[in-house]
Amino acid sequence: MDIATLSLVHAVLETRGVRRAARRTGRPAASVSAALKRFEVAISVPLVRREGPNLVPTLEAGNRMADLSDAKSAIGELLSLSGAKPDVPIPAISLVALERFVTVARSGSIRGAARIEGIGQPQLSRQMAELERDLGYALLSRSASGIACTPEGLLAIAIAERLLHSWRRLSLASDDRFRRMAATWRLGSVMPLGPESEIARMLAALTARWRKAHPRQPLFISSTTADELIAGLKNRRLDVVLLDLETVPAEFEGRLVSRAPLALIGTQSLFDRHDNDLWKLLRACPLAVPSLKSGLRQETERFIAEVLGKQERSQLSVTEVDSIPVILNLVMHHGFLCVLPENSVARTGLAFATRRLGPGYVQSLSLAWQKNALSRQAGEMMYAMMTSHHDESKTSPGDAIT
Repeated sequence: MDIATLSLVHAVLETRGVRRAARRTGRPAASVSAALKRFEVAISVPLVRREGPNLVPTLEAGNRMADLSDAKSAIGELLSLSGAKPDVPIPAISLVALERFVTVARSGSIRGAARIEGIGQPQLSRQMAELERDLGYALLSRSASGIACTPEGLLAIAIAERLLHSWRRLSLASDDRFRRMAATWRLGSVMPLGPESEIARMLAALTARWRKAHPRQPLFISSTTADELIAGLKNRRLDVVLLDLETVPAEFEGRLVSRAPLALIGTQSLFDRHDNDLWKLLRACPLAVPSLKSGLRQETERFIAEVLGKQERSQLSVTEVDSIPVILNLVMHHGFLCVLPENSVARTGLAFATRRLGPGYVQSLSLAWQKNALSRQAGEMMYAMMTSHHDESKTSPGDAIT
C-alpha cells in the first residue's frame, strides 16, 4: 500500500465519485479508479456501490472513513515538512518504505535495521535514498560514526508511526473480517418473488439443512441482480450464486436446479376488460420487467418478439424495475402486467390472474461456482440440499454444467 492510493481513496469516498475525486486531486480518472480497486483488494472489502452516475459508500466504507481521514491528515503533515504546496500531486510512497525508515531511525543504524527487516544493507540504503527523494527532504544525516535523524526526520518519525497505525487499524479490521468470512460460505441469489416462491423455498431448505450438516461453517445468503451476482462470483466476494439462467457463463461451472412455467400476470379486472386476449393486453397495458441481464427479462423479451410485430413492439410501454415486490405492487394497484413463474405467483395468495405463455417459456434457475475443487464441492452440496425438497411434478432438477 502507498500514500497516494490512501489519499485517492479518501477523496473518492469524500466526494462520492471517481471523476470528482480526479478533479480534486488533479489525477486521471483511470488512476483514481485503479487506486480504489487496489485498496478494495488490499482490505478485501467493497467500499462503494453504484447508484446511477453516483458512487455510494458502503457501510464498510463508513466504518473505515475515520481511519482514512487520520491517514490523509498524516500524509499531509508528512509532505508539508518539505515546504511543498498542498496541491502538489502526492507521490506513491509505499508504507513499507516508511516502516523501514522508522526501524532505521529507532535502531540508529542502517546495518542493524537491515538485520531487523531481513533485507540487504545496500537495498535498505537505496530505499531510504529514494524515500528522501520522493518526500523532498532529508530524513537522515550520515557520518563515519553512524546515522542520525535530521530535524525533519525527527518530526517524520511520529507522523509516519501515526500513519502506519492508521493502516494497521484498516488492515487488521480486514484481517478480522477475512478470518470470519473464511469459515463462512457465501451464496448469492436472484431475488425471490416472495416467501412462498420457489427460490425462497429452496433457499430456506438449503439454510436449514446446511446448519445441521455444517454447524461450524455458517452459510450467508444475499439477494441481488444477476449482474451483481456474476461480478461477486468473479471477484470472489461470493462462493456460489443462484442465477435465473438456463446455462451458466462459460468461465464458471454449475448445475441447472429447476425450470418453472412462465405466465403473464395481471388483475382479473384487467384481463376481463380486454377479453382475456393476450395480444390486446400487451398492446394496451404497461409492462413491468427486471433488468436486461436477468433470465426472466430475456424470456420476456423473447416472448414479446414472437407475439408482437416490430411496429407493435415499438409502441409497447415497458418499465424496468429490479424489485419483484415493486413489480407485484404495480400489477396489483396500478394496472401493469408482468411475466413471472406461474407456480410462485399462485403461492402468494394474492388475487392475480394468469395466462401461461406456453411450453417453451420457463424460468430456469442454475447454481454457478468457480472452476476449482473446493468451490465445486460446496456447489454440489448446495445443489443436493436445494433439490431434495422438489416436487417433481412442478420442477425438475438438471444436469451438471461445465
